Amino acid sequence: MSTSPSLNHRLGFYTDDHEAYRASVREFVKREVEPHYLQWEEERLVPRSAWLAAGANGILGVAVPEEFGGGGESDFRFPMVAAEEMAAVGASSYSLGLRLQDDIVLPYFLDLPSEEQRKEWLPGIASGEIITAIAMTEPGAGSDLQGIRTSAVRDGAHWVLNGAKTFITNGINADLVVVFARTDPDAGSRGFSLFVVERDMPGFERGRKLDKVGIPGQDTAELFFSDVRLPAENLLGEEGQGLIYLMQRLPQERLSLAVQALAGAEAALAWTRDYVFERQAFGQRVGDLQATRFELADLETEVEVGRAYVQNAALALNDGTLTTAEASKAKLWLTEMQVRVTSRCLQLFGGYGFMNEYPIGRAYRDCRVQTIYGGTSQIMKEIIGRDIAGRYRD
Repeated sequence: MSTSPSLNHRLGFYTDDHEAYRASVREFVKREVEPHYLQWEEERLVPRSAWLAAGANGILGVAVPEEFGGGGESDFRFPMVAAEEMAAVGASSYSLGLRLQDDIVLPYFLDLPSEEQRKEWLPGIASGEIITAIAMTEPGAGSDLQGIRTSAVRDGAHWVLNGAKTFITNGINADLVVVFARTDPDAGSRGFSLFVVERDMPGFERGRKLDKVGIPGQDTAELFFSDVRLPAENLLGEEGQGLIYLMQRLPQERLSLAVQALAGAEAALAWTRDYVFERQAFGQRVGDLQATRFELADLETEVEVGRAYVQNAALALNDGTLTTAEASKAKLWLTEMQVRVTSRCLQLFGGYGFMNEYPIGRAYRDCRVQTIYGGTSQIMKEIIGRDIAGRYRD
């Protein structure tokens, strides 16, 4: 697969340590992912053995402290490298599960549990023995999190959890689920808390594995909670702070989705460049046709401009200055760009692009959800618009 010089060198964004990690991830993907990935897609589930392999090879738990078996590295550029290498082989379903655990759920387990819980949970999260999920969305409440109906009521030394969640990534495999629930209906935004529900707790049931348009290997599920009795210590952080905890971690969540979108768009473009300069039509390479060159010029420009914004956002996340609005801009632009680029790349493959045996066809199918989950593009615009309007308030 070819890359453009500017993308290849990335203008010094990655250090030698990142590139050494890239070599390790690339070898892992070649050995442990490529030979099995299509089978996982057919079976509609990534096996737990693939999670254990990721843990054993340092793909999981990069930010987990070394004392708990992780890499002890909080630099967000390392997850970016992993996302790029997974995207290069079209392993969307697998990558999504890993990134959900490491980029989106892990920060809750790093910051909020007790020290005893950190000792109990973090080693397994780093090794892949523990798979995690976060349950926010409900059948009747998606982006409007304050409209959720799942509730938790204190009963002595326990909390009693009732409700249902849907579209939960890693929902079938998950051993620990961070659940967003209402704990005080009269407290407004302070009436929500986070809880950790553990596999096999009585009253916790998994519904069907959802049949999605794309990313078939990713286990997305419905979850049900019927009088689940949670020990008081399974309250994650402080009571009433659940919505605040979510808001604090949204920048990294949305940047993670933007990174995956960028990686996916870059991979689609690379496959397309290779294809059009190998394919012959009208006595010449397809890539030598002016219409094709113009199309490639548009696509490469979109991708490289998007990368510049994501790189700046990643550095801002590293130093703690990335705002919710900035992360929302990254998520909005990059996911919409991925859909545009992948669709136009597929067109250049002609009929072969519409075949699932070609990675571009699978990428086209898989990328569509990017503008929906993690906050739709419309919600991103609302967040950005409110930030703009807020600058003009007295």
